Amino acid sequence: MSKMQLTLTILQPSLINFFSSFTNGTITVGLPIIATSLNLQRSLYLWPSSVYGLTTGAMLLIAGSVADILGSRPVELSGIFLLSIFTLMCGFSQSGVQLVVFRALQGVAMAMHLPAAVAIIAAAVPPGRARNVGFGCLGLSQPLGFSFGMVVSGIMIERAGWRSGFWLSGAAILVAAAASCWTIPKVKASSEDRNAQGTVKKLWNEVDWVGGSIASGGVAILAYVLAMISADLTAIRSTMNASLLALSLALLIAFPLWMHYRERKGQPALVPNSLWKNLPFASTCLMVAISNGYMNSMELFSSLYFQEIQKNSTLITSLYLLPNLMVGVFINLSVGIFVHRLPARWLVAISSLLCSLAPLMMALVKPEWRYWYMELWAQVFAPMSGDVLFTVGLIIVSDNFPEKTQALAGAVFNTVAQFGTSLGVGICQVVALGVMGPNMDSGSDASSHGATASNINDMLKGYRAGFWTMFASMVLCGLIAIVGLRQAGKVGLKKD
Repeated sequence: MSKMQLTLTILQPSLINFFSSFTNGTITVGLPIIATSLNLQRSLYLWPSSVYGLTTGAMLLIAGSVADILGSRPVELSGIFLLSIFTLMCGFSQSGVQLVVFRALQGVAMAMHLPAAVAIIAAAVPPGRARNVGFGCLGLSQPLGFSFGMVVSGIMIERAGWRSGFWLSGAAILVAAAASCWTIPKVKASSEDRNAQGTVKKLWNEVDWVGGSIASGGVAILAYVLAMISADLTAIRSTMNASLLALSLALLIAFPLWMHYRERKGQPALVPNSLWKNLPFASTCLMVAISNGYMNSMELFSSLYFQEIQKNSTLITSLYLLPNLMVGVFINLSVGIFVHRLPARWLVAISSLLCSLAPLMMALVKPEWRYWYMELWAQVFAPMSGDVLFTVGLIIVSDNFPEKTQALAGAVFNTVAQFGTSLGVGICQVVALGVMGPNMDSGSDASSHGATASNINDMLKGYRAGFWTMFASMVLCGLIAIVGLRQAGKVGLKKD
């Protein structure tokens, strides 16, 4: 492939990631205004944000397995066209329920795109610096789009309304999808059958539908319960939520047992249990989950802190979050270029420990202090771990899967990331709500004009508890890197 073809191959999925994540940033910074505009029910307040990750995480493994058989190109094209349609429909939503439904469908379409994008780059871009940069751009595009969405949406919401963010993203994805018909290279599928009957038979026999359903069900149900609890701590007392929590844990325990059964029968397994004996692989998955949970929690809590504790406008909040965006861009580009020159162990460990300084500063800062005393530096350090770990982690995970199952490798990586996001955000919100007390079932109540000084003080204590939780998680991530990646050496090296 020429340099132009390589560039377009990397640029296309990165643009899709960027504009899809842009809408997540719009939801995060504009949630109070969106909820008021659509009369969003209190029980659904957090769902426009959480349901997207729930459906994405639930469908990734199945979508990755299907993409390896049918080919990543048709799955990618189908996924991004659907993604553009559902993103546009979010902007046309007339009720909170409609927005939640379209966000859920948007997540399903994204689940088709993510593993296919990894497979396309792994198949079309040769190992070494070019592939490292490709994976780095995939990693850069998601947090970049999210942060850019938070910053730009602060302006767009005040000038053109919250719907403009979804319309802009949907139109851009639609244009990119149309261009993809020419820019996406043809990647050979594992299925060599030319007839539909042979392809269907191969899908039925080689895709672990049961294992995918078990894993997807466990992740989706757990994410649902965490979302319910994070909205109202008393929700765990309900019989339904307690039963669903037990069911999700049972499914997650059943998954490795099913993998053992598949391997013993000589049948294809989604994630062979033997992979978890590989210390760098297992450590990477754990760190990716922790880091993604931290990264999303940090951005969400910082946005709420600036708006609800310090009473800043949406625009000012977006500007306060801007350093996070700028540093994230620099780190991702740098890691993609130099990752093969540095030991992965110390690269991840040092970035995680530096990243832990961000929530530490936010936990210690006083609301009346000026922004550049500590809050500015917190936003500077915030993206360091996630942006480094995405590139390093994706290289390690993809190297542990055969070339013919790179879509599944991408699905495993993104499933771990989505699971970590749901778990991390849920835990931080539960901790914050537990400290706030029974009268504060959500930090969003602080946005009301009638909030008392006592309520604001309770919320401040809750947010600080959340930041302390994030600090502990990133210290743990750094320790895991020191122990778990000691045999990893340098990653992303060019193969002869």
